[in-house]
Amino acid sequence: MKAMGKTRRLMALVTGGAALAAVLVAPGAHAAQGTERNPASQEAAARGLLPGWKLTGTGSDARFRGLAAVSRSTAWVAGSKGTVLRTSDGGRTWRDVSPPGAAELELRDIEAFDGRRAVALAIGEGEASRVLRTEDGGATWTESFRNTDPRAFFNCLTFFDSRHGLAAGDPVDGKFRVLSTADGGRSWRVLPDAGMPAALPGEAGFAASGQCLVSSGAKDVWLTTGGAETARVLHSRDRGLTWTASASTLPAGDPARGVFAVAFRDRAHGIAVGGDYRPDQTSPEASAVTGDGGRSWRQSATPPPAYRSGVTWLPYSRTAALAVGPTGTDLTLDGGRSWRTVDPGSYDTVDCTPDLGCWAAGEKGRVARLGF
Repeated sequence: MKAMGKTRRLMALVTGGAALAAVLVAPGAHAAQGTERNPASQEAAARGLLPGWKLTGTGSDARFRGLAAVSRSTAWVAGSKGTVLRTSDGGRTWRDVSPPGAAELELRDIEAFDGRRAVALAIGEGEASRVLRTEDGGATWTESFRNTDPRAFFNCLTFFDSRHGLAAGDPVDGKFRVLSTADGGRSWRVLPDAGMPAALPGEAGFAASGQCLVSSGAKDVWLTTGGAETARVLHSRDRGLTWTASASTLPAGDPARGVFAVAFRDRAHGIAVGGDYRPDQTSPEASAVTGDGGRSWRQSATPPPAYRSGVTWLPYSRTAALAVGPTGTDLTLDGGRSWRTVDPGSYDTVDCTPDLGCWAAGEKGRVARLGF
């Protein structure tokens, strides 16, 4: 009964019309129909019955590539100049809770467990890569990891639960380096790389949206790559101990091209987005989908029109997701097979919460919440 109640609330919030609501019903409805396509809902989308972003006033000019949506009311963002902001009133006001002395750091990812506990990742070569943690809403911060290997460069964080998490970086000695925590980010250790496939020449990760490393469930995690002849997605079923690598269909063959973000609604169904981040380069194949946990990827029939750096599934939907990038936001209603641009604003990252809150963040202090 609770699940049905949530579904009804989602339908009321998302639709703006009954036709669009049809695509965002409970998973069982799609199973009964035997398909995830809904032509009526796609027709409604064409008539403009779509959600849109509502900008909030952050008072900051930082570029926020790190975003942790906790609920419709609470969210954290992390970005350039060591900036961390937090809201607890749906974005009406933002509190600057930046770590002291962090102005030289590039914060590219943040994971939050609630309005008080959060873990942020600073990127860069050598000691520039750090992990910081707060337990009091950002009033105080503790540095729980500082990279001492000049060859290492960390890109993204993810947590399976409030205790277990991973951080991933570029290859060292020919294999991607992964950190692990079992105490909520208070301490970290480098995982052995015996179960990690060899990196391809030139292969690396992208610290563009905090979504180059994502998890689903208790043990599954995916790592995205680019820069090599093939853009790949690596998958681990045991919290990063062993990995398998699969080729994606996204643009590759250049340090600026690859898979920048993935989102999985369960262990099997995922969406990958990326392309070429250079504004003067086209990205005609900027998204792909998988139905087997990332073992194989299929190019989207109608991908986003340009490079996209962030992606997220809409809550309680088997088919609806959002992708964002510097040139706009796109919506899919068929599980990532086709996309339509619904907002022209610039965003780098996007995240949704189980209570139907969706947030996006990007350059020049831009943070927005999805309105219906």
